[in-house]
Amino acid sequence: MSTVTARIRVLAVDDHPIVREGIAALIAIQPDMILIGEACDGREAIQQFRTHRPDVTVMDLQMPEMNGLDALIAIRNEFPDARIIMLTTYKSDTQIIRALKAGAQGYLLKNALHKELLEAIRAANAGKKTVSPEASLEIVEHATDDALTPAEISVLRLIAAGRANKEIADQLSTTEESVKSRVRSILSKLGASDRTHATTIALRRGIIEL
Repeated sequence: MSTVTARIRVLAVDDHPIVREGIAALIAIQPDMILIGEACDGREAIQQFRTHRPDVTVMDLQMPEMNGLDALIAIRNEFPDARIIMLTTYKSDTQIIRALKAGAQGYLLKNALHKELLEAIRAANAGKKTVSPEASLEIVEHATDDALTPAEISVLRLIAAGRANKEIADQLSTTEESVKSRVRSILSKLGASDRTHATTIALRRGIIEL
């Protein structure tokens, strides 16, 4: 087998050209890697994946049109063996767990690229997972937390949208007392002092998105 065919074929996906350029420059000087394609959003990532069938895909989590998590799920539904490393500026535990459950091969913060990214690409190609230390700490920190129920998350989304309890009750076809009960549970589980604090925590941890 020649050196060229033995290289790890990488697809880079990010909506910021400067990030893609940085990944391309890193890969260009690696004797065991080659960049075979780029994409700027999730939909283009799926098309590029179908065209090139990369060994490893490096993909941003937050992108317009279609985000990285949705693209990850779509690609792995079609290609179950796809090896995808998620890149993000967020270290929210909920996002990390969602990505790993969806089959991500790695989860790295963008502030820790360079050597860590190259090692993660090699590990992914060998079938191993890589999670950046900061992301691992975030998972551990909230590992024993009581998870919010789907009903509580629905209430929390409406709280974040500025709805009062009566409006929430009407929209969810439930009683105001039931909404108040869920709000108390949300505050308790998140360790929040009030509704605004709960929204802030939920956004930071990626439990809800605005």
